[in-house]
Amino acid sequence: MKVTVVGAGAVGATCADNIARKQLCDELVLVDIKEGVAEGKAMDLMQTAQIEGFDTKITGSTNDYAKTAGSSVAVITSGIPRKPGMTREELIGINAGIVKTVTQNLLKYSPDVIIIVISNPMDTMTYLALKATGLPKNRIIGMGGILDSARFKTYLQQSLNCSQNDLHAVVIGGHGDTTMIPLTRLATLNGTPVSNFLNADQLKQVAADTMVGGATLTKLLGTSAWYAPGAAGALLVESIIRNQKKVFPCCVYLDGEYGQKDICLGVPVVIGSKGWEKIIDYKLNAEEQEAFNKSAEAVRSMNGVLDTLVA
Repeated sequence: MKVTVVGAGAVGATCADNIARKQLCDELVLVDIKEGVAEGKAMDLMQTAQIEGFDTKITGSTNDYAKTAGSSVAVITSGIPRKPGMTREELIGINAGIVKTVTQNLLKYSPDVIIIVISNPMDTMTYLALKATGLPKNRIIGMGGILDSARFKTYLQQSLNCSQNDLHAVVIGGHGDTTMIPLTRLATLNGTPVSNFLNADQLKQVAADTMVGGATLTKLLGTSAWYAPGAAGALLVESIIRNQKKVFPCCVYLDGEYGQKDICLGVPVVIGSKGWEKIIDYKLNAEEQEAFNKSAEAVRSMNGVLDTLVA
């Protein structure tokens, strides 16, 4: 079993580290456009094998996709990271060209690959990957909702002073500061609604903090976060490789589900060996559906920019 991670920066390397530690594949390939970076990160990671107790073979490649041949899953993290004050929308111009080239190179050597998109703006990049490759929709998955939900649980945990592992909380919609939708109504602590413990104002604050979670980290770090995005990507790889059938909020192509068509947006899906298998209907109330529709409008606006950028 082979897995490829494209982009050996902080997110890609962290994702690769998590994949290796979990021994999700026999061979892991890191690819980067910058000379020597993927090879160096792969060497560094291999030198942790005895320390961490894994046997996965890790190799690096400077833009040589022949080394990725036969990959079952590929994670795309490549592209410029978001800088302070930069929106995900502003990344489209550069990252669209990168993602389109990467997906085409991957398919040249791994025609059956399942592609996970982490590159931002993720909803638009997922849509681009689907349209550029013509792959079946179940084989293109955007990771963002897993990360957003992890941030949602973190802010809930801080408010509730509980274990994050006892929380179930989901973020749907776009992977953007104004497009994501933390579903506070459905959030639970060991099966009990968190609204039993937090009042409306507290829940509103948790949702607001979640929505700017990425921007908060970007302001503090001077660049995009990497530990949580990388770990979230590896979690998605794990459910595919091990056919776990876990339900994750992921960006997938909608064809009427949740009232939307011809768009990739975050919804709860079952993840297994063939990619995403089915969409779970959370039966949104009127307010949540309205927010979802507005999120879709914003993402469609970004998608429209692709026509002028990528031939």
